[in-house]
Amino acid sequence: MTRLAYLLVLFCLPFSFEGKSQAYSRSELGVMVGTSYYIGDLNQFRHFRDTKLGGGLFYRYNVNARVAIRGTFNYLRVEADDADAKRDLLIERNLNFKSTIWELGSGVELNYFPFKIGHDRFRGTGYLFMGLAAFRMNPMTEYNGDDIALQELGTEGQGTSLSQKSKYSLIQMAIPFGFGGRVSLGEIGSLGVEFGVRKTFTDYLDDVGAGLYVDQDALAAENGPLAAELSNRSGNRYGRRGNESNKDWYFFTGATLTFKIGKKPSCPGNPR
Repeated sequence: MTRLAYLLVLFCLPFSFEGKSQAYSRSELGVMVGTSYYIGDLNQFRHFRDTKLGGGLFYRYNVNARVAIRGTFNYLRVEADDADAKRDLLIERNLNFKSTIWELGSGVELNYFPFKIGHDRFRGTGYLFMGLAAFRMNPMTEYNGDDIALQELGTEGQGTSLSQKSKYSLIQMAIPFGFGGRVSLGEIGSLGVEFGVRKTFTDYLDDVGAGLYVDQDALAAENGPLAAELSNRSGNRYGRRGNESNKDWYFFTGATLTFKIGKKPSCPGNPR
């Protein structure tokens, strides 16, 4: 046997053991469709309140049957309204917001059980995931029938003599983590579900970060009457605006559908 033949045998041997039914690509493309919501100053405790339709794309590279690296791109929406609160004090505060979220992230998945799309034995698994993401938010409020962008107004005196804070950035970081499960759809892909949590490092996903209201007359003089009006819509000059000790969170849960991409290396005598 020639040296070239030996090399071919050594290269093809691992794939020959797998057989056709166990062949798989390490790369997958997928979509996720589901709902998103937020926890923060305008919704402190009620999970799955004001859920909105969201979706995304993701790429997964399977390092082995237990570990995968993933990249995600999601479009989500979150909102909350004090009019839906149960406490009179929150209803009187009279704030509301909504925001779109564009999220780009990457992370690692750890499977509970070995899993390979198209494998005769490894047909399903649960998994945990964790990563890092950057997202763009844009908190807005409904006022007199119009949607008003809040960040540029500085409703808590940001960027003025009333506050030591500058205006918050619309680009923020988050730590996504959660769990899911998926099952193989034969040789072509997988179907799954996932629940994901995003811990952010901002208290302004809802434009509410300060504990107390600023002086409306002074804010009107520096940032304009609209900023003053939207800063305090309760009519109570001495009430509380928010909780400055907690950061905001958002969540994304839904169904996933993935497809293999790429081809398994082929060898002489080994089926494709």
